[in-house]
Amino acid sequence: MSFASRVLAAFLFLAALAMPVAAAQQQGASGQVAWRLLDYIAVDYPAAVADGRVISAAEHAEMREFSASVRERLVALPTRPATPQLLKDADALAAAIERRAPPSEVAEKSRALAGAVLRAYPTPLAPGAPPDLARGAALYAEQCASCHGATGAADGPGAKGLEPPPIAFGDLARARERSLFGLYQVISQGLEGTAMASFDHLSPEDRWALAFYVGGLAFDARSVEAGERLWRERPELRGRVPDLPALTQETPAGLAAAIGEADASRITAYLRRHPEAVARKASGGLDVARAKLTESLAAYRAGDRKLAQELALSAYLDGFEPVEPLLRSRDGALTAKVEAAMGELRASIGRAAPETAVATQVQAVGALFDAAEGALAPERASAVSAFLGAFTILLREGVEALLIVIAMIAFLRKAERQDVLPYVHAGWISALAGGALTWGAATYLISISGASRELTEGVGALVSAVVLISVGVWMHGKAQAGAWQAYIRDKLSAALSRRSAWFLFLLAFIVVYREAFETILFYAALWNQGTHLAMLSGAAAAVVALAVIAWALLSYSRRLPIGQFFAYSSLLIAALAVVLAGKGIAGLQEAGVLAVRPLAALPRIEALGVFPTWEGLAAQVVTLLAVIAGFHLVGRQARAKA
Repeated sequence: MSFASRVLAAFLFLAALAMPVAAAQQQGASGQVAWRLLDYIAVDYPAAVADGRVISAAEHAEMREFSASVRERLVALPTRPATPQLLKDADALAAAIERRAPPSEVAEKSRALAGAVLRAYPTPLAPGAPPDLARGAALYAEQCASCHGATGAADGPGAKGLEPPPIAFGDLARARERSLFGLYQVISQGLEGTAMASFDHLSPEDRWALAFYVGGLAFDARSVEAGERLWRERPELRGRVPDLPALTQETPAGLAAAIGEADASRITAYLRRHPEAVARKASGGLDVARAKLTESLAAYRAGDRKLAQELALSAYLDGFEPVEPLLRSRDGALTAKVEAAMGELRASIGRAAPETAVATQVQAVGALFDAAEGALAPERASAVSAFLGAFTILLREGVEALLIVIAMIAFLRKAERQDVLPYVHAGWISALAGGALTWGAATYLISISGASRELTEGVGALVSAVVLISVGVWMHGKAQAGAWQAYIRDKLSAALSRRSAWFLFLLAFIVVYREAFETILFYAALWNQGTHLAMLSGAAAAVVALAVIAWALLSYSRRLPIGQFFAYSSLLIAALAVVLAGKGIAGLQEAGVLAVRPLAALPRIEALGVFPTWEGLAAQVVTLLAVIAGFHLVGRQARAKA
């Protein structure tokens, strides 16, 4: 097998290994149906029992039936560490309904059990983006108003004769107890024993739009302006509803218990009609990460270590990763501290550390989040910081790719094979074009998740490391006395065939796109700060600096004797392979694909790919040993031929 074939095979092998990563992260069955029944019990039980007496035998029988169904469904779900407690709580709820307990007690037990079900069987709690309320209104008029009425009064022509009657969305007393997530579940799955059918033929976005629209019908539109003022003026309210999942799970009654009935009504009227206000808040802060860490600690204390790990990973990927590019541009040292602390927290959860130790680590990460929030404050944005951030980011990421591309160009010039140079230039130019398209997609079309980013960087780094080991060993062999001349005489035309030329294109594309992918995420974060001219100036200055470095390297390589050129190039490429091996492992660890075992004695030196974990150190040692063994083998072969 030729050199190019071996390297291409290694690339395909590693790419194949990366394919099942996303599939491995899929979650199992959820408890959505059980949750929906519990939500229905919490809302409708007051219509069955009051003052210890049954006021509606039919409603009470339905409550008993639903509580029994909840237990049956919990038994049927996959077993979790929390399952015994869930069943115990389900029995307690059924007993409370049987003895005609007060509605407040039944509602409390139902809500608590519903929350525990969601923690044990995680399910998407909110839309990925603020729903389209105009679309929700159109869907309601088209598919719901005939029964529920144009204003949500349950007085539509189709409501006649229905038993039980359709829900009156305009009923404030009932709406106070119903969360948007509860409405979404009913819209998605329907309601057994009623005329309410499932609307799962609609897309999730349409169902969320319907849930938000009907969830606002009971709240006076004239309160929206007052609610907006409260939202702007009272930061504690923004802290209570930090993101869309918090908004969809909060009931107006629960909010009223915390801030008062009048303010809760105004805030609910505003946020259910303007969910984009919450989405803007969540995208610019660390509240998502804080909330996930709190949930992770609660799950750990409840004995569900697997769920605690998932939530801790989500805190990093869904909470910290979106703000990490901007934070790194302003305070790289603080960014490194946060990443290290969150990695150590996941490691502690993984090895079942004492609960007090995990709680202490969560508190320490929270303190780092406070420091990060200060660094991310709008007043910290300036033209100088944007210029320096854009300059240093592009220069740092660009040099790593530049060294490899320059080595390929210099090699082809030494070999007098300028005819192959267009493949190398096409590779790095295509990578830059791909980076520009990624920026456009990430800005206008999709949201690149933290896991996708880390997987792309991690797998790309490992693929590049494997390729560079092969290239470095090959170049080292040609540095031996007489080896280059023999290569020119016997193999040059075969080695630089069309297939090998495409391999050079592929190598140039991989190493440049990986750096471009990371750079565009930083630049997208800087662009959103508004200092566009300063950022573009910093990028232009970095491009000039990279051009000067490229010119100097190419000029120096021309003057080097061929043997020294190969010797120096092989050492440089081997060193880059070791660096990329460490970065690749770190990326997969941050994506949650690999475990994290901290190594306190090892310093964190990102420029060298050194991260303080056993896994990263082992990868770099293995890479270094592979390079040394390869150098020794090809050197001995070259001397034997000489």
